[in-house]
Amino acid sequence: MKKFVLVLAVVALGALVLVAPVTGAVEPTTLTTGLNGEEEVPGPGDPNGTGTATLTLDRQAGQICYQITVAKIRTATAAHIHEGPAGVAGPVVVGLEPPSDGSSEGCASVKRSLINDISRNPSNFYVNVHNAEYPAGAVRGQL
Repeated sequence: MKKFVLVLAVVALGALVLVAPVTGAVEPTTLTTGLNGEEEVPGPGDPNGTGTATLTLDRQAGQICYQITVAKIRTATAAHIHEGPAGVAGPVVVGLEPPSDGSSEGCASVKRSLINDISRNPSNFYVNVHNAEYPAGAVRGQL
């Protein structure tokens, strides 16, 4: 009888191990950052500019969805996610729809490896918004 109970326990544990990867789907990760001109590198950015960027990293869909709002800057002409720590101007890794009327939202298809990199080390990435007055960046926010 003890052997039967032991075998039954091993079979049940094995079934849990097999089911866990199926039910253990990775949930999307949401990151939010404030945007301002003081953070822009190389500066100066817009000293009056403010905003918020919210990113939802969805590994399973291979997408980064975003919402950007800005205020007190002239019409936005570009927006990006860049790779680079605070104080460093880094390369663009994802192009975003600029918030030309003050807000924008959308989703960008990206490699899952980039989503993993951002998830593991968000502070090594930032969002910035550009305009004609500040072509290198009006506002920036480190993730």
